[in-house]
Amino acid sequence: MKDRIIELELRFMHQEQTIQELNETVYRQEQIIARLEQGFSMISEQLRTLDPSTTRDPDEEERPPHY
Repeated sequence: MKDRIIELELRFMHQEQTIQELNETVYRQEQIIARLEQGFSMISEQLRTLDPSTTRDPDEEERPPHY
């Protein structure tokens, strides 16, 4: 019985450590995702500023330099 209790305690300690490691991994991934979302928003905004205007006539738009 004593050996069984020791085995269960060791398993519990190992599971606690594993849960802590997983929590830390999830936290780091959340931070990375937040930075990626922020970067994506910035890039999306930059692309919107480069997109031709929908209010101007296409003839009024400036032609790209490769034409």
